[in-house]
Amino acid sequence: MVSITPNGEARGWRRAGALWRSFATKLALLIAVLVTVPLVLYVQFRSADAERAALLQRSVQEEGRLIATSLAPILGEFRGETADEIGSRLAEIGGPDINVKLLFRPKTDAVNDAGGGVFYIAANPPVTSDYIERDRAELFETGIFNALPQTCIGGEPLARRYTNPDGAEEVLTSITPINLDNGCWIVVTSNASATFVGSSLGQPYWKTPEAQIVFAMYLLLVVLVVSLFADIWRNVRRFGAVARAIRVRRSDSPSFRARNHIPELDWVAEEFDRLVRVLNESADSIRQAAEENAHALKAPLAVISQSIEPLKTAVPGDNERARRAVMLIEHSVARLDATVSATRRMEQATAELIDPPREAVDLSALLIGMLRALRETMEAHHLHLEATIEDGLPVRGSEELFETVIDNLFENAISFAPANSKIAVSLSDAGGMAQLVVADQGPGVPESELERIFERYYSRRDEDQARDGANFGIGLWIVRRNIEAIGGSVTAQNREHGGLEVTVRVPIAEDPHTPD
Repeated sequence: MVSITPNGEARGWRRAGALWRSFATKLALLIAVLVTVPLVLYVQFRSADAERAALLQRSVQEEGRLIATSLAPILGEFRGETADEIGSRLAEIGGPDINVKLLFRPKTDAVNDAGGGVFYIAANPPVTSDYIERDRAELFETGIFNALPQTCIGGEPLARRYTNPDGAEEVLTSITPINLDNGCWIVVTSNASATFVGSSLGQPYWKTPEAQIVFAMYLLLVVLVVSLFADIWRNVRRFGAVARAIRVRRSDSPSFRARNHIPELDWVAEEFDRLVRVLNESADSIRQAAEENAHALKAPLAVISQSIEPLKTAVPGDNERARRAVMLIEHSVARLDATVSATRRMEQATAELIDPPREAVDLSALLIGMLRALRETMEAHHLHLEATIEDGLPVRGSEELFETVIDNLFENAISFAPANSKIAVSLSDAGGMAQLVVADQGPGVPESELERIFERYYSRRDEDQARDGANFGIGLWIVRRNIEAIGGSVTAQNREHGGLEVTVRVPIAEDPHTPD
C-alpha cells in the first residue's frame, strides 16, 4: 500500500526540516538551553540546600536552648555581684567553636522599648568593655536589638551574619529568651562563619562556595561553547570571502587553506582548493577544445564553400537537378558552419560559467564602437537605431563576453523587428548597476513564455527564419548565462505599444583600475 502525502503537508515538513537544519535555529536552541538549565538546577539545588540549612539551624538553635536551660538556675538568683560567676559558667558550657553573649532586660522596661533597656552582662570568650560597646553598636546595626522585645515574648529572628568588632564574620545561630521573675534573659549564640563553610546559613545560596564553583564551571562551559560557534561562524565567513574573491577573479585571491583557522577543517579547505583548481583547469580545457574543434571543422568547410563557386558556374543552366544539388550543398555547408559557430559559443559560455573573466571593461565605449559596426546591418534590414548611452560606465568581465552579449541581443531584436521600425538601445547607471536595454517593435512574446525565451534551443522564429541556419535558439540563453556568471541579471518584458524589451544589469566596478 502506497501512502501519498499532500503537497501542502510535504512542503510544511520540508520547511520544518530546513528550519531545524539551520545554524541560527540550533544556536538559538543552544542559548535557550544554556539559560534554562542553570535556572532549573539552581532552583532545585537551592531548595535542597534550604532544607539542609533548616536542619542545621534547628541543630544550632537547640544547642543555644540547652545552654540557656543550663544557665537558668544561676540566672534566677542573679545579683550584681554574681556577674563573675555567670562568666565562669559561660566558660564552662561554651565550646571552642561557639560564642555566647548574655543580655538582660529588666521587667520594668516597656515591651515596645527598641532595645534601649537591654544590658550586656557577660560573654564567652571574655571580651573587653570597649569590645562590648562596639559589639553592642554592631548588633544595633544588624537589627538584633530592635527585635529583642519581641524575642522576650516568644519571637525568634532568623539566622543572620554580621561582622564582629574584630573584623571577623560571625553567624548568629540562636536567640533564646529566659523569662524569670527578675526580668528577661536573652542568650545569643553565634559561630564563626568558617564553621559553616559550604552552607547557606545566614546568606543567599548563590554566595555559597559550591554555588560559586558550579557557576564558574558553567560560565567556562558557556564561553567554550559560544567560542566554538563563533570560531566556526567566523571560519565559514572567511571561506565565503575566499569564494567571492575567486568568483570575481581577484588577482590576490587567497586559498581556502590559507584562510582556515580551525585545524580540524584543514581537509575541507584543501578539498575546496582542489575543487577550484579542477574547475579552472576544466574551464581552460573547454575553451581550448572549443577553439581547436572550431578551427578543425571550419577549415574544411571553408574549402568546400570556396569549391562550390566554380561548380555553380560550371553547371548548365538547363540542368535543374544539378543546380538544385549545388544549392543543397551550399545550404548544408552554411548550416554546418553556423552549427560549428554555435557549438563554439556554447562551449565558451559553459567555460565562462565555471571561470568567468573579471577584467575591467569600459562598457560605454565598447557599446558605442559596436553600434557603429552594426549600422550597416541595420540599414540592410531597413531599421532605425535610437541610442542613449551614458559615458564612463566601467564593469568587470571581458570585452569578448560583452561583445557576445550585445551581438546576441541585437541579433534577436533585428530578426523580429519589422522593416522601417526602430530599435532603441540605452545604457545608464541604475543605482550602482550598469543597465543596458535593447527594445524592438516586433510582435513581442506571450506573457507565459517570457522566461522560456532564455532557455537553450527555444526559439519563436518561423520556418523560413529557422532554415536560415544561423539561429538555434541559444542567443538569449548565452546572454543570461554570461551575465549571471559575472553577478548580473537579465529580464525581458513586452513593451506597452508592442515589441520586446530585454534589460541587462551588471554591477558597476567601484575602481576599474584595480582588481576586485
